[in-house]
Amino acid sequence: MLKQMLATKSLEMLQEEMDSGEHRLRRILGPVALTSLGVGAIIGTGIFVLVGLTAKTMAGPSLMLSFVVSGLGCGFAAFCYAEFAAMTPVAGSAYTYAYATLGEVFAWIIGWDLILEYAVGSATVAHGWSKYFLKLLEVFHIHVPSFLANDPLTVKNTIETLPPIIQGAYIGGGCPISAWFNLPAFLIVWIITIILVKGIRESAGFNSAMVIFKLIIVFIVIVAGAFLVDPKNWNPFIPPEFGWPGVMTGAAYVFFAYIGFDSISTHAEEAINPKKDVPIGIVASLGICTLLYIAVAAVLTGMVPYKMIDVEAPVASAFSVHGWNFIVFIVALGAITGITSVLLVMMLSQPRIFLAMSRDGLMPKHIFAVVHPVFKTPHRATLLMGVVVSLGASLVPLEDLAHLVNIGTLLAFTIVCASVWLMRHMRPDHPRPFRCPMVPLIPILGIAFNLGMMIYLGWMTWLRLFIWLFIGFIIYLLYGRHNSVMHKQSLKADPTVS
Repeated sequence: MLKQMLATKSLEMLQEEMDSGEHRLRRILGPVALTSLGVGAIIGTGIFVLVGLTAKTMAGPSLMLSFVVSGLGCGFAAFCYAEFAAMTPVAGSAYTYAYATLGEVFAWIIGWDLILEYAVGSATVAHGWSKYFLKLLEVFHIHVPSFLANDPLTVKNTIETLPPIIQGAYIGGGCPISAWFNLPAFLIVWIITIILVKGIRESAGFNSAMVIFKLIIVFIVIVAGAFLVDPKNWNPFIPPEFGWPGVMTGAAYVFFAYIGFDSISTHAEEAINPKKDVPIGIVASLGICTLLYIAVAAVLTGMVPYKMIDVEAPVASAFSVHGWNFIVFIVALGAITGITSVLLVMMLSQPRIFLAMSRDGLMPKHIFAVVHPVFKTPHRATLLMGVVVSLGASLVPLEDLAHLVNIGTLLAFTIVCASVWLMRHMRPDHPRPFRCPMVPLIPILGIAFNLGMMIYLGWMTWLRLFIWLFIGFIIYLLYGRHNSVMHKQSLKADPTVS
C-alpha cells in the first residue's frame, strides 16, 4: 500500500493523457485572457474589505509592509507555479504537480486542500458580496427584509452576545432572532454557475469586462485619494502596540487578498499556448495586483488615522469622512464588480481540480470527469459546486473558515515550491519552456515565507486544517486508493500488488 501511495505519475504519462483527446477542454485562452482571469481572481476582497480590519487592528500604516510580505511569498510561489504549468499544461494545478513529484497520497492531500481553498473561499466571497450589494440597494432606498439578507446562525449568535436588556429591546422591536437564509448570496452564486456552465469563452469575456471596470475604479481611488493624504497619518509607520508581529499577522490575514493567481494554472489545458501564456498570466497578474494593493493601502492609511478606519467599508468610508460622497457610490459599485469577478474565477477553477482528480480515479468519473458535448465545460462538477457554494454562502457563517482558506492555500504554495526544487533533481533534463530563476534560492524563500505566514494564523486554524486533511485521508483510503488509475494499471502489470 505504501508503494502505491508514493507512486508518481511521470511527465510522459501526463503528456500522453494530454494528447489522448478524451474529455479535453477547449483551448481558447491567450495571455491577455489568462492575466485578466488572474487579476479578476485577486483584486476584490483584499482592496475593498480586508484592508480596514487589518490596518485598524493588526498593522496600522505598516499594512503596506504586510502586503509586501504576502506579495513576496506569493511571488516566489508564482515562479514555481509558472515552471510547472509550462512543463505540465493540463488541468489540476498544484494537484498535478504533486502527483508528478511527491506521489499519489500527497497529490490527493493537495487536491483536497485545493477543494477547501476554492469551495470555502467562493462561499466566503459570495457572503461578502451580498453585504456590499445590500449597501448599494440602500443608496436607492431599497431594503431587503432581514430574514432574507442574513444567514440564520450569524444573526442568532450576534443577538446572543448582547446584554439581556438589549436582547429584549431587540426582540420587542420586531426584529427576528434568526433569519431564513441569505438570498442575495444564493442568487449570485447561481448566476455565476449558469455563466460557467455556458462556456469558458463567455466566462472569460464576462470576467474581462468586470476586470476593466474595477481597475478603473481602483485607479480612481488611488488618484483621488492621493489628494487627501496627510503624511502625519503614517507616523508611527509601525505602531508600537502592534510591532513587527502585527506586520506578520497582517500579512497572514491579507494573504486572502492574493488567493487567485494560482487559479491560472488550473486553466493550462484551456490555454492556446500554455507553455508561454500561462507563465505570463501568472507573473503579470500577481505583479499588477501587488503594486495596486500597496498603493491602495498607502492611500487609505494616509487619508484617515488607522484607529479611525471603518472596518465594514474602509475605502468608501474614508472618502465619506472627507465629504467626497460622489466617490462613495463609485467605490461601492466597484467593490461589487470586483468581488463578482473573484467569485467567478474561484468557481471556474474548482471544477477543474475535480476534473483532474476524477481522471486519475480518485473521484467518481461519471460526475466530475464528464465534459458537456456542446459547451466543452465540466458541467456536472460546476453544477455540484453551485449547490454546495450557494447553500454554504446563504446558510453558514464563514468568517472562521476564511482562515482555513488562507492556511490551505499557503500549504499548497509550500508544496509547489518544494516540488519544483525536487523535480530539478529528479528530471533535470526534461524540457522547461519556462524556468524558475535562482533555484534552489527562490523555492527555499517561497517555503520560508509561506510557512512563516502559516505560523501567524493561530493554533485553532492549524487544528481545523488537520481535521480537514484527516477527513480527506479517510476518503482516500476508502475510495481513492482502490479506484486509482495508477493502482489499476499496476495491478494489470503485477497482479500480486496489494
